Amino acid sequence: MLRRKEDVRTLAYLALTTVLFVWQWRQPGIADLRLYPLSLFMSLSAAIIAHNHNHVPLWRSRRANFLTNCWIGFFYGHPAIGWVPTHNQNHHRFNNAEGDLSRSPKLFAGDHLLSVLVYPTLTSFAQTPAIRRYVLSLRKTNPRLFREAVAEYAVFAGLMVLAFLLDWKKAIVLVLLPQQFALFTIQAFNYFQHIGCDPRSKWNHSRNITGFWTNALLFNNGLHTVHHFRPGAHWADLPALHAEHAAKIDPVLLVPRMLPWIAKSYLLSLVWPPAKDPGVLPRPVVE
Repeated sequence: MLRRKEDVRTLAYLALTTVLFVWQWRQPGIADLRLYPLSLFMSLSAAIIAHNHNHVPLWRSRRANFLTNCWIGFFYGHPAIGWVPTHNQNHHRFNNAEGDLSRSPKLFAGDHLLSVLVYPTLTSFAQTPAIRRYVLSLRKTNPRLFREAVAEYAVFAGLMVLAFLLDWKKAIVLVLLPQQFALFTIQAFNYFQHIGCDPRSKWNHSRNITGFWTNALLFNNGLHTVHHFRPGAHWADLPALHAEHAAKIDPVLLVPRMLPWIAKSYLLSLVWPPAKDPGVLPRPVVE
């Protein structure tokens, strides 16, 4: 029933996330702090899985895809259908240009640490009305999908209420905080992938993290240019697609390691401005 055999790995991630959550919940204390960083990482991975699943659904069965959306949403922190109007239909259309609800930066004109810190929350506020309009529009345009969307929200809300009724302290630490970490971090990733790039360019609109570990652990999420070039490509196909087109991308947008780049661009640059990565300034596009 899986569309691609590579998504056995996706299911393994979701299974590990679930087992880890159940294990943590059953412990006598609020949380096992030794495992808590892994819990945060697995929630982030659920956000990336939600993104991938909305581009290329895991299953051939519509019912299985719906149930998977409900599964992912609880760990990601929002019903997974929310990706459709904000990402699939909006971000991929405007690609950080005017009209993109997730366009960066927000509030501040410049690219600096404060811009990064406020961006995820402000982007979420900007996207919420679009999600509401999209779901309500389905009532007329696609009643079946509307029912599925409502059911997804109902399942998500029901699971959240149940968690808080069972143990509100554990619900905050093991559910709400990992969800907020995932929501914040996945939006920050989008900021890093587009800030300072040229939205008018076919190949220089995105920053790519090319290192092994980022892509091995996060489903090739660092290879962003080719994801926009071919949004329907499965995550497992992105390395080959990137290798085919990497020579067309400005080398400054090919970053070997994500965390050192973030530390240099947003922390070290506070005391040593030359450390700041200038990105690619908008310029006339030559195709």
